[in-house]
Amino acid sequence: MRRVSAVGRGTAVTLCALLALVFAWALPAFAQTPADPAMKDLAQEQAKRGVDQPGNNAPVWREVRRGDKAYASIPGREVNVLVQTAGQEWRAKRNGFWSIISGWALVGLVAILALAYWRLGTARLHEPETGRKIQRFSNWERWLHWSAAISFSVLAISGLIMLFGKNILLPIIGYTLFSWLAIIGKNLHNFLGPLFLVTVCVLVVTFIRDNIPKSWDFNWLMRLGGLIGDGEPPSGKFNAGEKLWFWGGALTLGLVIGISGLVLDFPNFDQTRSTMQLANIVHLIATTLFMLGAMAHIYLGTLGVAGAYDAMRTGQVDETWAKEHHVYWYNDIKSGKVKAEAGSGRAAIGQPASGSAD
Repeated sequence: MRRVSAVGRGTAVTLCALLALVFAWALPAFAQTPADPAMKDLAQEQAKRGVDQPGNNAPVWREVRRGDKAYASIPGREVNVLVQTAGQEWRAKRNGFWSIISGWALVGLVAILALAYWRLGTARLHEPETGRKIQRFSNWERWLHWSAAISFSVLAISGLIMLFGKNILLPIIGYTLFSWLAIIGKNLHNFLGPLFLVTVCVLVVTFIRDNIPKSWDFNWLMRLGGLIGDGEPPSGKFNAGEKLWFWGGALTLGLVIGISGLVLDFPNFDQTRSTMQLANIVHLIATTLFMLGAMAHIYLGTLGVAGAYDAMRTGQVDETWAKEHHVYWYNDIKSGKVKAEAGSGRAAIGQPASGSAD
């Protein structure tokens, strides 16, 4: 009897262990079985889809998008958003419509400027130079201008690489070289952006006095700077076209570019993704407009008008140049109403810079 009892107890223990294993195996299935009939049907549908269409998770992610939010233990804004549908819409617009418009606008302006140079050439002085120089820009003004110009040029080139590089450069130079180029461009863009904003602010404060609109600016605009009528309309130190570039380009677009760039440059400000996506589109539009204005500004300051580049390179212009392009400013300096800018090597009006006047 004692032997039978031992066998019976062993059998009972074995059966209990087997029942425990079966219960432990079946418990997760019972726990995952939805009590709600609708959830049960959904679970069965997902299980059936896993057999009929393995790897097809599109319906699941559509359900995630429909709710758009989920639980997340990590603190922060939007950390519980698993799928942001607006991100795909932004990417499609940024890489599609806006990049196409931006690219063709830049190409179109290059073609227009090339046509203008072919048809009109460089605007020359009507009278010979006198050899007498007027200091138009001080050393500080030229240093400030070139700082803004060089920093924006680097930003423009690096921005174009990031915007169009995958479609234009990558097929030509390959993945390795384009990767290095994109990384260098991205870092230059991120670090020079805040510097450009500071430079623009200082530039606006420096030049704002001479860019106040005057009554004669309207006549300059109506005659398109001399394209209509005989000769260039009279103007002060800066003509109406330069003033438009100052107020619309340097001030308005410069600030929009700088502020939207800071939103993109410093995501640790805790802005949302939708804010950064909007800032990216605004940044793209503003920089495109700025580049269009800068290209026209560069053309007029180099190939378009003879002697204009010397004004910013050396700070000095010939007396004839000042009289023909900015006669009101020339008259004010000649009468002593306005003093010429202080700069190294400045020659007063009436005194030849070197040799005889004529």
